[in-house]
Amino acid sequence: MRFQDESTTPKEPSLAEQRARRQAIADQERQEAEAAEAARKADQKAATKRKILIGSGVTVGLAGLVATFYTVAKPTNETAVCTDASGVIQNDEFCDESYATSHGGYQSGGFWIIPLVGGGFNSYRYNYGGTGTIGQRVAGGTFTAPSGNTNVSTKSGKTVQRGGFGISGKTGTSGGTGGTGKSGGS
Repeated sequence: MRFQDESTTPKEPSLAEQRARRQAIADQERQEAEAAEAARKADQKAATKRKILIGSGVTVGLAGLVATFYTVAKPTNETAVCTDASGVIQNDEFCDESYATSHGGYQSGGFWIIPLVGGGFNSYRYNYGGTGTIGQRVAGGTFTAPSGNTNVSTKSGKTVQRGGFGISGKTGTSGGTGGTGKSGGS
């Protein structure tokens, strides 16, 4: 019948039609579930990629920070020579605290003052980076102690100042500013 008015009751669907409708609804629900699962997996994959990218950035940043720390923390080496007040290189023992104090000397303003037999005194101090041999005037260098991360030793091998973290901030035995010749663990 091609025409049906409002007073006519619709015909019940056949078993095949009912089965086809149920199958269509089940297919539609399955497709929606698959689409939702695919979207969830895509979101999870994107979140994992973000975490990996952030983790990689943090790792590269930390590696750079550690490399910078080791570059800065690496001590430099400097040689010190003992000179008298006129800049002539003397034996290293004259700038040694134990030698000076055992001979009645003392340290003042970066100089080691050692009294002479018969009166008077001689003053000695370190020149950092200068060259020459005992009895010659020192060539180059400076009388200011290096600061920071510097290992200072004499030509005879005695350590004057160790660089690195942990240097004592006291003024004293190294011939001026800089540390006591002792280090707290560097």
